[in-house]
Amino acid sequence: MSRRVLVLNGPNLGRLGSREPDVYGSTSYAALSDTCRTLGKELGFEVDVRETNDEGEMIRWLHEAADGSIPVVINPGAFTHYSYGMRDAAAQRTAPLIEVHISNPYAREEFRHTSVIAAVASGTVAGFGIGSYRLALRALAEELRG
Repeated sequence: MSRRVLVLNGPNLGRLGSREPDVYGSTSYAALSDTCRTLGKELGFEVDVRETNDEGEMIRWLHEAADGSIPVVINPGAFTHYSYGMRDAAAQRTAPLIEVHISNPYAREEFRHTSVIAAVASGTVAGFGIGSYRLALRALAEELRG
């Protein structure tokens, strides 16, 4: 039986492949979703990949994860830097939560150097392109094995 995992993506991530390819690469959002589901299956996960530009929807998904003890890989996008509501929802986690970023926020604009999510996450993976998601799913598998 597979363990359910949510891979949650914030604003503008649905535009991967066309959005600033010099920063985010040329992989499409559909390809990212396929990558996560395929690796998840190998790791024994049923991966549910979601994307939203709506802060309230992301908070509801984090509540769903907390209520169901569902592990989360989350790329909050721009919400990373200012969404205290999302931070508070992530703090309610009842299973591991790994923050992911495609680019390295510390190599970018100064406002991106602060994450309000990092302090309540199990860990953060950043700067490895789409590989950040693969690393996060592998770390999640390790975390769940204990």
